[in-house]
Amino acid sequence: MSEVVLAQTAANESGRPAGGYCGHCGEELSAPHRRCEAQLELEPPRYCPECRRRLIVQVLPTGYLARCSAHGELAAPDAA
Repeated sequence: MSEVVLAQTAANESGRPAGGYCGHCGEELSAPHRRCEAQLELEPPRYCPECRRRLIVQVLPTGYLARCSAHGELAAPDAA
C-alpha cells in the first residue's frame, strides 16, 4: 500500500475526513505526516483536506466545528 493511501486510511480511522491534503499543515499527503497526525489528536484541523483552503474553526466544549468555504462543515468525531 502506498504512503498516500496509508495516510488517508489513518485519517479515516482517526475520524478525520480523508483527502489529498494534510488537515494540520495543508501540504499534500505524498509523505507521512506523523507529527501532524499527533497534533490533530489534540487540536482541530486548520486546512480543508479536499482543497487546501484555510478552515473557519470554532472550538466547543464538546469538540469543534470547522467550515470550508467550498465544502461545508466538518464536525469533530465526538461532537454531536
